[in-house]
Amino acid sequence: MIPLNERILKVQTSKIRQFNDYTKEVGANIILTLGEPDFYTPQEITKEAIDALNQHQTKYGPTPGFLDVRRKVCEYEKRVNDFECKPEEVIITHGSTEALTSALFTMLNAGDEVIVLNPTYPMYRQMVEFMGGKLVPIDTTETHFQVTREQLSNALTSKTKAIILTSPNNPTGSVLNDDSYEIIYQMIKDRPIFVICDDVYNQIIFENRKPGFVRYKDVKDKIIVCQSYSKSYAMPGWRCGYMIANKEFVSHAVKIHQYMIVALNTFIQPAMIKALDYDPKDMVESYRTRRDYIYERLTKMGLEVEKPEGAFYIFPSIKKFKMSSHDFCKRFAEEYKVAIIPGDCFEADDYIRISYCVDFETIKTACDRLEQFVHTLDK
Repeated sequence: MIPLNERILKVQTSKIRQFNDYTKEVGANIILTLGEPDFYTPQEITKEAIDALNQHQTKYGPTPGFLDVRRKVCEYEKRVNDFECKPEEVIITHGSTEALTSALFTMLNAGDEVIVLNPTYPMYRQMVEFMGGKLVPIDTTETHFQVTREQLSNALTSKTKAIILTSPNNPTGSVLNDDSYEIIYQMIKDRPIFVICDDVYNQIIFENRKPGFVRYKDVKDKIIVCQSYSKSYAMPGWRCGYMIANKEFVSHAVKIHQYMIVALNTFIQPAMIKALDYDPKDMVESYRTRRDYIYERLTKMGLEVEKPEGAFYIFPSIKKFKMSSHDFCKRFAEEYKVAIIPGDCFEADDYIRISYCVDFETIKTACDRLEQFVHTLDK
């Protein structure tokens, strides 16, 4: 066999999707695995794409995206996050995944280090290591999913190139508080370190929503925002998002973007403009109601769990059962036909991730079965 790229041989396919496929093989009929909103894309957004198709908007578009879309992104970020940017600092991407990949490709040299706050989304490790970098995790499970000055100080080295922040977090649903942001800001402001804000759940915050790390305007040139439409606007299949970074960074990131996808689908981009005027408050309120219900059920079962402040995941501890998260979830799928995700997929083996972006009756049935399973284990 002709040898392949040695790094690609080390990249793992998504453990989340692997386990999701396994649960279906064993007949699970309650699926709380993937972070896919159960809402349909709002019709006024969909109509914009349909109109664009009817107007034959199917030619190649400009590599960074249409100017009116990038202008709209700037207007939105100023209005919603008080973050000022210019169209030349924006790339319209194939979701946040491509934005993150392009950003990491652009910045990383062999041996560079990227800090993440564990529990963390598994893509980060795979992409950083594929590009020859090193992932440096900070364990936040003992600090209510916040970061301390000591932890960050111990993680920083002369090789640190970036820190990735996901708030609200996948898988915990936690939101970084003001103290965490201030610690990060104070420790990177005088260092040559990028802050990558993976903001895909940025609009799904249940109380006291305010701007994230973009609040620190004096380090704007170090900030890279990666955004997706999948979660906030129920558009996962559209695969659209954007990256914001300083003009020089974008001038190089757009090369990677161009060679990977050329440019985003043209007929989708008018819908992206429409979406940024859509208020997802009804979806967020629905997720909040589900969050409150599942949190109450889990605490009554005797599971230790932090109350999520955003996104649509909850991350209870199973440490007391003295079994791996994979074994816990495997048994739950096989015996009770409910699919959830093991915490080891997020480098936190004492936990399980439950996605509650499904209908209320499904959540109730899942909680009933989980309660039975937990009682069995308690015996």
